[in-house]
Amino acid sequence: MVTDAMIQRINELAKKAKNEGLTPEEKEEQQKLRTAYVAGFKQSLRAQLDSSVILRPDGTKEAVRDRKKS
Repeated sequence: MVTDAMIQRINELAKKAKNEGLTPEEKEEQQKLRTAYVAGFKQSLRAQLDSSVILRPDGTKEAVRDRKKS
């Protein structure tokens, strides 16, 4: 789960990278934070899609499914 503190740290490192540059340790930290952020985003999107349904004109509801698995 990505917290507000993690997002704030990502933004701090991005600003520092533009202005001063990052140390190797900060680059590693930035990469780990970005990876965690992307994973959290994907998880959130997947949960939202899993709870979504398609409402057909005849009134029936169909769950959204993964095309790759079909």
